[in-house]
Amino acid sequence: MPRSVNAVASRARRKKILNRIKGSFGARGNVWTVAKNNWEKGQTYAYRDRRDKKANFRSLWIQRINAGARLNGMSYSELMGKLHKKDIRLSRKVLADLAMNNPEAFKEIVNTVK
Repeated sequence: MPRSVNAVASRARRKKILNRIKGSFGARGNVWTVAKNNWEKGQTYAYRDRRDKKANFRSLWIQRINAGARLNGMSYSELMGKLHKKDIRLSRKVLADLAMNNPEAFKEIVNTVK
């Protein structure tokens, strides 16, 4: 009796990854083992960078808050320390948005903690 290998499923599995990697240069787009390695490495980068994105945004928010705070005569660390002391719970995301898009409201927050 011949060996059953289910070539249909095997081909479908390979085709799925080859379709996902379409457009890559040279063998990365059409040679199965190279394409699979390329796809797996891309998935690793995607996983890592989803986490890096959060750190990058936090860094951006801190820079924006610092710029807004310095326009109002205070440093970032002073502002954040006084906000925590006064128990004003605003996220860095919200503070950064206020500093950029609504400087008057941000100034009021700074004056509240001064």
